Amino acid sequence: MTATDAKTGGAGSPAPVTAGGSGSGHAKAARPIIFVKELSRRARKRLLRHFLALSSGDRLLRFGSVLSDDLVSRYVENIDFSRDTVFGVYDRKLRLLGVGHLAFAPREALPSVSASTTKERVAEFGVSVAASARGMGVGSRLFERAAIRCRNVDIDTLYMHCLSSNKVMMHIAKKAGMAIHRDYGEADAYLKLPPANPASVLQEAVQEQAAMLDYTFKANLRAALKWLSNLPGIKRD
Repeated sequence: MTATDAKTGGAGSPAPVTAGGSGSGHAKAARPIIFVKELSRRARKRLLRHFLALSSGDRLLRFGSVLSDDLVSRYVENIDFSRDTVFGVYDRKLRLLGVGHLAFAPREALPSVSASTTKERVAEFGVSVAASARGMGVGSRLFERAAIRCRNVDIDTLYMHCLSSNKVMMHIAKKAGMAIHRDYGEADAYLKLPPANPASVLQEAVQEQAAMLDYTFKANLRAALKWLSNLPGIKRD
């Protein structure tokens, strides 16, 4: 799985405005809060729209080759939500700005990783972010959420595979302190994770609850606006 990162336009509620530094006296808006929600099979249609909207270059970075629309559809249809975990970041219109796919596999399936762990499973992470949302750390937040999930399900090795030219994925890997091995234009990155503890379990629960509240608020607001737009005398945008 490979990745492309992006900037978040309306990924979450805006954070408070902070004072500008260097004595400039100008206020500077902080990045919006990014809520990462675990997705279920009910999100397949939104997942498909997200992946189909990726450009050829983004599909190359995400999948390692430029998949056709049919192959993208097949990929989405074959996601096993009972085995893997998929995370998403929604905008205010409930469009997926970013998607992280955490695929679990027996350690024997990845020989390059199996020697470094005694756990039964390892995890591979792939991420994609919409072109309209680049530069705000959506990919990094999805990665952080995936790492917490790995810890809490007793996995100590998180693996990523991408093209060496994928500068954004390389940035995420370096920022996380992953060991990176490059070979023939491709790169493998590995992260050893500490075991779960009460703090990591609580952190994941709080993050998921916050993401659920954010999603519910956006869904209710969207429904209310749709209802209002159907009232006589109310102009649609």
